[in-house]
Amino acid sequence: MISPVIGSKRNTPPFRYDIVGSFLRTEELKSARNLRLQGEITDAQLHEIENTEIFKLLEQQKALGLKAVTDGEFRRSWWHLDFFLGITGTQKISLDQGRGVKETAQRAESFRIVGKIAFGDHPMVTEFIELQQMAGDALAKMTIPSPALFHFVQDYNGNEIYPDRETLYRDIIQVYQQAIRAFYEAGCRYLQLDDTTWGTLCSGRHRAHLRSRGIDPDQLAKDYVRLINESIAGRPEDMTIALHVCRGNFRSTWFAAGGYEPVAETLFGEAEVDAFFLEYDNERSGDFTPLRFIQDQHVVLGLVTTKHGGLESKEQIIARIEEAAQIVPIEQLCLSAQCGFASTEEGNMLTEEEQWDKLRLIIETANEVWI
Repeated sequence: MISPVIGSKRNTPPFRYDIVGSFLRTEELKSARNLRLQGEITDAQLHEIENTEIFKLLEQQKALGLKAVTDGEFRRSWWHLDFFLGITGTQKISLDQGRGVKETAQRAESFRIVGKIAFGDHPMVTEFIELQQMAGDALAKMTIPSPALFHFVQDYNGNEIYPDRETLYRDIIQVYQQAIRAFYEAGCRYLQLDDTTWGTLCSGRHRAHLRSRGIDPDQLAKDYVRLINESIAGRPEDMTIALHVCRGNFRSTWFAAGGYEPVAETLFGEAEVDAFFLEYDNERSGDFTPLRFIQDQHVVLGLVTTKHGGLESKEQIIARIEEAAQIVPIEQLCLSAQCGFASTEEGNMLTEEEQWDKLRLIIETANEVWI
C-alpha cells in the first residue's frame, strides 16, 4: 500500500488546482453568434454580448475559488485556428474531408501560409487586456496554440512561400517571441501553449503515417522542442509558460492514443517550459513511468476527464496522485482536468452543471492532498 503523500499549497502558477482554459459556451453566447452569422447583429453588438458572458464566467470561476481564471475562449470558434489566423501571412482554408474522429461531423477548416508570417497587430492581445480588466485582482491566464503545432498544421497543408524548413522555423520562432513579449507587455504573467502535436507523436499509428510521408517522428520531436525552447527563450522571469499536451477533444472525441514514452526523454528532458499539463484521465495516456524524465518543472496531472459528465472517485484520484508522486516529487505535482471543456465552440458532451461539478471535485481533492 502506498503511504499517504501530503504536499504544500502554491501561490504562484501552476496552482495545485488549475484549469486548462476553455469552458462550455453559454446559450446566450451561442444565440448571439448565430444572430451575427445571419447579419441580425453587428460585430460590435456581438462583442458586447461576449463581454457580458465572459464577465459572468469570470465571476463563477472566482466564486468557485480558482486562482487562475480565463475568458473560457468565449471569443473563439477554434482553440487554435483563431490565433493562427490572426498572424499576418495566414489564410483560412476549407479541407476536402469533413468527417472527424469516430465519424463525428467536424467543420473542415484549417489554415495555410500565403505570405511571410509576422505577429503584427494581433487581436488576441487586445482580448487579453479586456480579460485582465474584467478579472480584477484574479490572475488572468492566456491560452494559445504552440509554435510546434503551427508548423505541424501548415506542413500538412503545404505552402509555397518558404523555400526551406529552417527559414520557416526562424520566422515561427520570431512570431512567437513577439507574441510572448506582446502578451507580457499587456500584463500576462501566465501563458499556456496548447499542443496536439505531442499526442500525435505518442501514437504508434500516427508515427507510422509520418514515416510513410518520409518524416522521422523522433527528429520531428527534437525539432519541435527546439521550436518551443527558442520561442520562449528570453521570457521574463516573472512569466510562467506551460505546455498542455492533448490527444484531441472535439465534441468529446479523440484522435490519438498512446503513452508518453516515445517522446518522454526529448519532451520532458529537454523542453524548457515551466510546467506540463498532461492528460491522464484514461488508459490512452499510459502510465506515469515516462515522468522519470521530468526535470524541475511542475506536472499538472489531468486526472479528471472533460469528455463526459460522470464524476471520478476522489479516493481514486488521490491514489493516482500518490502513484505519480513515486516518480515526481509531490511538490512538483498539481491537479486539473485532462483538457478544456470546449476546444471548439460546439463544446464537449456534458452540461454546464457537470462542468462546474468537475472543477469542484478538482479543488476539493487538491485541498486534501496539498495542505
